[in-house]
Amino acid sequence: MTYLPPHFAENDTATLHALVRAHPLATWVVQHDGELLVNHIPMLLDADRGEHGTLIGHVARANPVWQVLAAGAPSVALFTGADAYVSPNWYPSKHANGMAVPTWNYATAHAHGVPQAFEDAEHVLDVVTRLTQIHEAGQALPWQVSDAPADYITKLLKVIVAIEIPVQRWVGKWKVSQNRPAADQQGVAAGLAGQPGEAATKMAALVQQRIKP
Repeated sequence: MTYLPPHFAENDTATLHALVRAHPLATWVVQHDGELLVNHIPMLLDADRGEHGTLIGHVARANPVWQVLAAGAPSVALFTGADAYVSPNWYPSKHANGMAVPTWNYATAHAHGVPQAFEDAEHVLDVVTRLTQIHEAGQALPWQVSDAPADYITKLLKVIVAIEIPVQRWVGKWKVSQNRPAADQQGVAAGLAGQPGEAATKMAALVQQRIKP
C-alpha cells in the first residue's frame, strides 16, 4: 500500500500513461512465498488492451521470477519520473517565520496486476520487436530485429521469456509542493529552475503546473 495524502494523488489516466512512456524502466516487485522478488526491466504500455492497459516486457529465462507467475502472484510495477531536492530557503514563509524543513519532490506511477509469462518464440519475438521499435524510433538509422542474423535471433529468443501484466489499478503520486502556499510553490519552482540538471528543470515545470490560482 502506498502512503498517499489526497493532495498528492494523481488520478488522470493520460498523465500516468505519459509518465510510463517517458520513463519506461520499471521497478517490478512480485510477491511469492513471503518474499518480494525485485527486478528492473523496461516495459511497454499497451493502453488499448484491457480496462487499464497492459504492460509488456521480457526477462532472462535464467531469472527465476517468471516461473513463479503460474501461481497468480500479485505484483506492482513502479515507474519514477522527475524528482528533486527542495530547499526550505526557497520558501518565502521560511524567511518570515523560520518554520520550514527540507523535503524531496517526485512523481511516480504504480501499476498493480497479476503478471503472466509466455515462452513461445512467436510471442517473445513480438514483444522484442515492439520494444525495439519504440526505443529505436529516435535514432537516425533505427536498428531492427531483422538487422541481426536470423539464427542468432532464434537462439536469443530461446533464452528470454515474455512478461505481460494486465493492469488492475493505477496509483499515481505527484508530490510537487501542492501542500505549500502559492507563494512557497512559486519559490520552489524558481529555486528548482535555477539548479543545474534536467531533473530539476523537469520538476520545476511540474511544480509550476500545480501552483494554486
